[in-house]
Amino acid sequence: MKIAIYGYGNIGRGVETSVKFHKDIELLCVFTRRDPATIQTKSGVPVYSVNDILDYKDKIDVLIVCGGSATELLEMTPELTKNFNVVDSFDTHAKIPLHFATVDKVAKESGHVALIAGGWDPGLFSVNRLYASAVLPEGKDYTFWGKGVSQGHSNVIKTIDGVLDACQYTVPIEEAVEAVRTGKMPELTARQRHRRECFVVVTESADKTKIENEIRTMPNYFADYDTTVTFVTAEEFRKNYSEFSHGGMVIRTGKTSEKTHTIEYRLTLDSNPEFTSSALLALARAVNKKYVRGEYGCITMFDIAPADLSPLSDDELRAKIL
Repeated sequence: MKIAIYGYGNIGRGVETSVKFHKDIELLCVFTRRDPATIQTKSGVPVYSVNDILDYKDKIDVLIVCGGSATELLEMTPELTKNFNVVDSFDTHAKIPLHFATVDKVAKESGHVALIAGGWDPGLFSVNRLYASAVLPEGKDYTFWGKGVSQGHSNVIKTIDGVLDACQYTVPIEEAVEAVRTGKMPELTARQRHRRECFVVVTESADKTKIENEIRTMPNYFADYDTTVTFVTAEEFRKNYSEFSHGGMVIRTGKTSEKTHTIEYRLTLDSNPEFTSSALLALARAVNKKYVRGEYGCITMFDIAPADLSPLSDDELRAKIL
């Protein structure tokens, strides 16, 4: 199976790093909107301009689209689906239905498979919420993220005028986590579950008050949370805020008769980009299997049979994992 990377940022580099562990997948090349001559890949695969991508249409089984969720993927994914099977990591939960509808129309017209909202949340956490709610229909779901760097939230801060770099940490409220684990099933607002810490580098002429207000009031990202904004120098940023650790947990507490049960799924990640990228590679494998079977249209992780994620045969899965 042959893939290509569209966009050589954190996720694109993560795909390049992770692909060597997926023995059935070969990385052909990287496509960039920058000058290809300015980019040297770690693996040595060639870099081409996005303007040349159609020259490789028949050579790529799945294209991994590595753009930002705030604006880029809403445009990139449907456009690229006209000519390729694609996987993206769109993570603005509130806009997933709209993104799905747009991409699904293009995928069905072009006869391609497009998976959106891949990764771990949305993605692996979504599947665990589905499984847990199906098993314990009488109960409540709780999702906690962090402490860790949210790439989507960090990227959206970078779109603000005057911002040079940014890092946003999502921090769970420990009292809320412990209340859930006890089986109390509390009603928790977004503000009661998490807080957000932002570290931002700006230009010398930037209006810090304006930028801070724009961050704090941004819908879908910060408006519903207690958010702190700390302005730091570029040197401080490189020294203290350049790591991409993350994690989180999905917890469902439910009842059968008078008995209480708790299901918990947890991730602890040294590198959010590398883990997300490895998940995208498994999803690309599933997309390719669907395409080979003659299926097409937009899908999410809810539409993938678990076996399609694995390079193992059905016999091997039953013998080794079931």
